[in-house]
Amino acid sequence: MPKLTHYIIFIFCTILIFFLYGKALGSIPFFILSFYLFYFAWSELYKRKKKTR
Repeated sequence: MPKLTHYIIFIFCTILIFFLYGKALGSIPFFILSFYLFYFAWSELYKRKKKTR
């Protein structure tokens, strides 16, 4: 993925944190961000494994 996509997702989650934190729902953006980071790490790891074969 391009770096711009990563920046947009982080900015989006940061904005969500600011808006939802006042309503005691601040953990939702962190939850979404954790899924995104897990997916990103998994895809990077899979690319490395595929290149070594």
